Amino acid sequence: MPRLVQLPPALVPDDVAPPARGKPQKFMVVVRESSIDGQGAFAGEAIAQRRKIGEIRGEAISIQEAQQRARGQARIMIIAVSERRAIDATHSLDPLRFANHSCRPNASLRVRQGRVEFYAMRDVAPGEEITVNYGETHHQGRLRCRCGAPGCVGLL
Repeated sequence: MPRLVQLPPALVPDDVAPPARGKPQKFMVVVRESSIDGQGAFAGEAIAQRRKIGEIRGEAISIQEAQQRARGQARIMIIAVSERRAIDATHSLDPLRFANHSCRPNASLRVRQGRVEFYAMRDVAPGEEITVNYGETHHQGRLRCRCGAPGCVGLL
C-alpha cells in the first residue's frame, strides 16, 4: 500500500494554471490553506467520479534513503512505490502533493508502473478539498488525525 505524508507548508501560489496537454494534472487543482492541516489541494473545477485527477512526480530514491530523510521530520512528502523505491516530492511543483489525509477521502492514491496517481472516488465539486487515505505513515499511529470526518479513526 502506498504511503503518503504531508510536507510543511511551502510558498505555493494560491492558484495554479489549468493543466496543459501532456502535463501530469488532468484537472485544475488549487493549493490554499486547509482546515484539515496546513495547505491543501482543492478542485479548481468539477471532477467526475473515477476520473484521473493527476499525478505527483518527484525524485526517485531508495526506501533506505526515504527512511533516512523522514527520520526526525514532522512533515515529509515521500511515497513508497515498491518494496525498494520511493518518490520524494519535496521539491515537486505538482499541487496534488498537498492532498491531506481523510478517514473518508474523496480520492484514492494509486501506484502504477512507478507513477503516483490520484483518482476521484466520487464526484468532486469545484472548491472541495481533495483528500486521500494515507494508509501507513511514518507516524506509526502516534499522530492525531485532524480530518474531522464522521467515523475518524483518530490517529495516523
